[in-house]
Amino acid sequence: MRLPQLASVVERRLLVNYRVAPDAAVRLLPRPLRPQLVNGHAVAGICLLRLGSVRPVWAPKAFGLRSENAAHRIAVEWDGPDGVETGVYIPRRDTASRLNAWAGGRLFPGEQGRADFEVRETPGQMRVALATSDGDIRVDVTVELSDELRGSELFTDLAEASRFFQGGAKGFSATSSGRHLDGMELWTDAWHVEAGRVRSAASSFFDDPDRFPPGSATLDCALIMRDVPASWLPLPAMASERGAQLAS
Repeated sequence: MRLPQLASVVERRLLVNYRVAPDAAVRLLPRPLRPQLVNGHAVAGICLLRLGSVRPVWAPKAFGLRSENAAHRIAVEWDGPDGVETGVYIPRRDTASRLNAWAGGRLFPGEQGRADFEVRETPGQMRVALATSDGDIRVDVTVELSDELRGSELFTDLAEASRFFQGGAKGFSATSSGRHLDGMELWTDAWHVEAGRVRSAASSFFDDPDRFPPGSATLDCALIMRDVPASWLPLPAMASERGAQLAS
């Protein structure tokens, strides 16, 4: 079945990023993926995404839907037919939309769990909190806009961070079968991110010592994208199996 290409507006995309010990990242990745390293660190994080006007590309914008969504992600690379490719691995996706939760993995790539979101936004600050219906994940982050990227050990400035995440537009999501990964690519000709300063951040995913031993996942920086038109292109599924190898 040919899956539809979706159009949308990224009303708010908050990327809360961690620098991660490579061996901790490796344990979470299926083959053929391996962590994409920056200054000796793996890069992981939470994407807190509000999409508006989501619809098939042929449908009028007025028929589009709006939803709050979250994706836990790890920057990865793999060997493609034309050389090394880059993107993100998404061990889980969650959404406030019952329709998205039902349609994910059926009408478009990416199985999704359900979550309740609490959002407070002002022009200069945003707080996004969520709790998943299965009780496994809780997130609560507050970020304010900043005129520049400060304190990151991954990136020297906003421009470098922007280039890195723009190059990770291909996302491959875990599936319940475990035999393949669902793929989706973000495309926009209006890419623009702003720097954020993290005021507080709690994540049961990254704070879990069984998943990330103490000291292996450290909060690094935040980026914000707002009011950007974007399309989502289905990608061929990627065959996978547990156990990955460290990037050379």
